[in-house]
Amino acid sequence: MSAIESLVSLITSSRIVTAFTGAGVSTLSGIQDFRGANGIYAQEDGDKIFDSRWFANDPSIFYRAAKRLVGSMMRSEPSHVHLLLADMEREGFLEGGVITQNIDMLHQKAGSRKVVELHGSPMVSRCTSCSKEYSLEDVLPYVSLGEVPACSICSGVIKPDITFFGEELPEGSLAMAFSISKKTEVMLVLGSTLVVHPASMIPVNVLDHGGKLIIVNNMPTPLDDYAAFRFHDLEEFCTDMRERLFG
Repeated sequence: MSAIESLVSLITSSRIVTAFTGAGVSTLSGIQDFRGANGIYAQEDGDKIFDSRWFANDPSIFYRAAKRLVGSMMRSEPSHVHLLLADMEREGFLEGGVITQNIDMLHQKAGSRKVVELHGSPMVSRCTSCSKEYSLEDVLPYVSLGEVPACSICSGVIKPDITFFGEELPEGSLAMAFSISKKTEVMLVLGSTLVVHPASMIPVNVLDHGGKLIIVNNMPTPLDDYAAFRFHDLEEFCTDMRERLFG
């Protein structure tokens, strides 16, 4: 029996299977990753784009980058990975749903209904001074020009509800992710290097409660030695999984 066949047998015999996804999942949709050779952090000022201190001092760094990033996000379609996970949920193979580090909303676009967004979502933005709430549609005209949107009430800087470095993850999402991981029997860790804390502790929590990890990533992760199965090619993995799960 091949590794994929053994894994499918494990998934179909488990009660709660959960997916944990990182930036590598969305690169298949054409969205730039963070730590790859051509990732966001490799470009000029890349380490400043999602840094809360830099945003407070000069939000234009983020919004100049957001012009390109949000445009890419809006144009992108779900990848084979997003579609597979949506189908697995619909057919009852992914009871724990998806816990994602991504902010591109492609899981929802693919049809996934159980999605925990660990790092927030650009669907909502808030004024950093008076906390007035804005929708993505409200700020999109400014973002598409690379301009910093200003609050209509107090002229304060508007910031999307996504978690920058130096900020706490959304408390409700983090608590829900840890609650799900505690009950998870099998977690598919897809496209994540597992180096961003505290998100990286969620797969650890699965192990701590007796669950199994399946890691699929083209770069090493700190948990590779603890994985029940380890694969490197995400697209090939999902193609093989679809064939064996759905025929």
